Amino acid sequence: MKLNLNHSEINRRIGKTIAKYRQQSGYTQEQVAEILQIGNEAVSRMERGLIMPNVARLMELAEIFQCTAADLIADGSPRLFDKTHHLHLMMSELAEHDRELMLHFLERFTLRLKQAQM
Repeated sequence: MKLNLNHSEINRRIGKTIAKYRQQSGYTQEQVAEILQIGNEAVSRMERGLIMPNVARLMELAEIFQCTAADLIADGSPRLFDKTHHLHLMMSELAEHDRELMLHFLERFTLRLKQAQM
């Protein structure tokens, strides 16, 4: 079986996700570099997708950003399963009423997109 993976695209997406989580957590690249005891340029290169952090480094980043390593990978993934999992995580943080409202919105929006494609 041949895998259809574009490694540079995966690196870029995960890098963007790392940058997003870092910014949401209120850290600068310099602060993350200091915590990880690496150079600022290494953090910048990760965020630009030029280098891919290994599993241990992803787990360290997840601890810093108070998320899971899976969040850092799945949030930037083009795979439908990963997108669905990300959506599930976002909705699980909402109150029941807000989840129902969001589900209704998604159903209506999906219907509208399907109609626009016809």
